[in-house]
Order: sequence, then C-alpha cells, then structure tokens
Amino acid sequence: MGKLTGKTRDYEVNDHPFELRHEVKRLNTRLDQIAESLEKSEIKDILENYTDPKKRIMTNLMAGISRGVGLSLGTFIVLGILGYIVSLFINVPVIGEYLAEIKKYIDANS
Repeated sequence: MGKLTGKTRDYEVNDHPFELRHEVKRLNTRLDQIAESLEKSEIKDILENYTDPKKRIMTNLMAGISRGVGLSLGTFIVLGILGYIVSLFINVPVIGEYLAEIKKYIDANS
C-alpha cells in the first residue's frame, strides 16, 4: 500500500497498477485539454504582440487605416443611395419644391 509522506503519497507500481494507469490517463487527458485551450486562446500571439512594440504599432496602424477607409466608403455609399432616393421625390408637390430648392443651392455652390 502507499506510504503517506507529508501531503503526497508514494505509490509502488506493482502494488496499484490499475489505479496508477487510470490516474495517468486522467492527467494526460487534462493536460491535452489545457494544451488545446492554450492553442485556441493564441497565447503565443498575444505574448509576441505585447513584447514586440514594432509589431503592435504596425498592427494598430493597419487597423486604423482599415477602419478609416471602411467608414469613408460606407458613408459614401449610404449617402449616394439616400441622395438617389431623395431625387425620386422631386415631383411630389410639397416636398418636391423644398428638395428642388436644395438641389438648386447645391448646384450653385458646386
């Protein structure tokens, strides 16, 4: 049987082969789960990002440029579609007169 030394037990392989194999399999399974979790969390990439300032600066610069270009293009497309829809209402009696005045003002200033 195992001897109690402090808070740990020393097992002899010949005394308890089944329990030891079972415990080793359980620990190996748990270690595999931990390794898989670390791979999924991409801890290596996170550590590289914080230890390499040049990489962090380039990443943030590219992210900022991408956001700026995307926001500009998105605004351009939405305003273009909105302008087209508004131009369809120029022949409507009350709204059309107001929109026609806005169009004349825009044409005069551009």
